[in-house]
Amino acid sequence: AIELARLAELPLAAVHATLHTSGVEALRSAAGRWGLPYASTADLVALSRRRSTIIERNAPPARMPTKFGVFTAHCYRSLVDGIEHIALVKSDMEQDPYKPFAKDRAALVRVHSECCTGDIFGSLRCDCGPQLEQALQRIDASGYGVLLYLRGQEGRGIGLGAKMHAYSLQERGRDTMDANTELGLPVDSREYGSGAQILSDLGIRDMRLMSNNPKKFVGLAGFGLRIVERVPSHVAPNPENIRYLRTKEDRMGHLLELDDALAATNGVDSPAQMQILGIEEEIADASRSADEANVSVGDSPSEQGDDWSPR
Repeated sequence: AIELARLAELPLAAVHATLHTSGVEALRSAAGRWGLPYASTADLVALSRRRSTIIERNAPPARMPTKFGVFTAHCYRSLVDGIEHIALVKSDMEQDPYKPFAKDRAALVRVHSECCTGDIFGSLRCDCGPQLEQALQRIDASGYGVLLYLRGQEGRGIGLGAKMHAYSLQERGRDTMDANTELGLPVDSREYGSGAQILSDLGIRDMRLMSNNPKKFVGLAGFGLRIVERVPSHVAPNPENIRYLRTKEDRMGHLLELDDALAATNGVDSPAQMQILGIEEEIADASRSADEANVSVGDSPSEQGDDWSPR
């Protein structure tokens, strides 16, 4: 279509085509090749959500006593999909119960994605439950913060059933990323537009964000919120989730500092610690074996194809 327009000496306004079912990379490549601006569907959705209100309060604030402290619960509903979200607020500003935060004062914030397996059932396969409890404890101690619980984000957005499919594949050796892609699902499909609008509605502009995930910073900062400090959310690994956490750190870019966490328990001969060390050694052995297999295929660049490169 582009070449036809050029041959006809007509200006090119736009080209629309389905490149691939997950065509962001193909779109980016084509735009770069022909020097065209482009926008993905996600970009258009994000722009729309920045310019329009997509959440509404569906209940008045209510006192919420918990084992971690007393909070005020604020409930919201998404105007896009109808999913309800809840914010547990701790604030010493009482003049307006609907605006418990001041824009010129940074609040301690945790944006927590729903994880019923970890948050409710105490699953050891992830670190979600301990992170949730840690966040509530910290917010209560700070006296000025909010835990925003975003529902509808189970399994980084793929849903509970798909998450169980991914778990089944992980039991057969895949990591959390490869399991998702093998199922034809995104590694992380969460979006934070609703969460950003909820925080803004509560009066927050500046925040100290409890997170290890750099993508969450980008997702929230793109909606006019300012992250003035990252507060790490590290919890102790266990034998059931050490592989999962390694994948998040090594392949997904999460700032977990696992080596420091394990070094802090060095010399502790508990059964759990010994099991973690054994699993870590298995991971290292598997990585070395994979590297050796990669470099042993073929004897020269020509035998391995044009894309061969030394490792």
